Amino acid sequence: MEDKLVTVAIHTYERAIILKGLLESEGIEVYLHNVNLIQPVISAGVRVRIKESDLPAALKLIEDFQFNENEPEKKEDSVRKTILVPVDFSKFSLKAARLAFSMADKIGGNVTFLHNYYNPFYSGGMPISDSFAFDETNKQEMKEQIKKMHDEMDKLTETVNEEVNKGQMPDIHFICKFREGVPEEQILTYSKKHQPFMLVMGTKGKGSKDQNILGTVTADVIDRSKVPVFAFPENTPFDSFDQIKNIGFITNFDQRDLVAFDTMAKVLKGLSYKVYLIHLTDSQDEWDEVQLSGIKEYFKNHYPEMESSYCVIRGDNLIDGLNDFITNRNIDVITLTAQKRNIFSRLFNPSLAHKMLFHSDTPIFVLRG
Repeated sequence: MEDKLVTVAIHTYERAIILKGLLESEGIEVYLHNVNLIQPVISAGVRVRIKESDLPAALKLIEDFQFNENEPEKKEDSVRKTILVPVDFSKFSLKAARLAFSMADKIGGNVTFLHNYYNPFYSGGMPISDSFAFDETNKQEMKEQIKKMHDEMDKLTETVNEEVNKGQMPDIHFICKFREGVPEEQILTYSKKHQPFMLVMGTKGKGSKDQNILGTVTADVIDRSKVPVFAFPENTPFDSFDQIKNIGFITNFDQRDLVAFDTMAKVLKGLSYKVYLIHLTDSQDEWDEVQLSGIKEYFKNHYPEMESSYCVIRGDNLIDGLNDFITNRNIDVITLTAQKRNIFSRLFNPSLAHKMLFHSDTPIFVLRG
């Protein structure tokens, strides 16, 4: 059956031409409609149309494109294949290493362990005086702190090497890095600079309590990271991405969801799993069912090898409803589309990702839509 054309953008003629060039450079056929044939430059509302089968790839390019630059930013020829694993030497660290190694083995990549430490001797502002005293006691304590974290990293790497030698983990190249500063800031700074393939983190760090602590490291990284984040709780039953069989993908029928879904499919390429398309709502609008059925059909046409199902979860307590669905369908991972939100939104209206972190025992895979 011949692909039908869909409109992906409506622009002025100049911008439509720029976007057409961008998409065609990636092998996507583009058709411009509503162009003034006599004076094209004054055309307004030019429709940029493509084949429906090219929609996921086109949406990803459009999301990353900025018109305020002279020309679109060129991406690197090769995608970085590093899995970044922030470690605090808690029991999460080894499980994170196992998960990261399984993904690195699948994509032919490598792993970076990143440990962040905080130096209490330089906290706060410097005193306004003629001199600054730094006694030998503080100096010795700082040396001991640095030695301790290096010893902990050595223990982790020894354990990893032992499991590799026993065949319990694939033989993957890995390196260890140390950074001083606030953990979430250092993780995000390192991630922005080196652009890893994804981050693998535990949902509770060492010493955290079983309560909703807004602003924990993982929650803050999820809110602000531009690369995929896989966050898992303590009792996650699997140590490898190959063991994931059922994924719940939460959708709001948004264009970002199509981009995020395409990213997820690429990251998990080669794995065999079933996807449940889930929409959460506190209303009784039957249109939700129609939309969800339509988006399921879209995914069926574009990802024919992927088994999928769909569900609308309604009620006043959506998290409890979602947790019941997870239990009944044996969901291994919940995939969410993250959206950039300002600090006030994060403080007074925590995202679904935040709620899942603190009120669910299911791993979450957060993608920037």
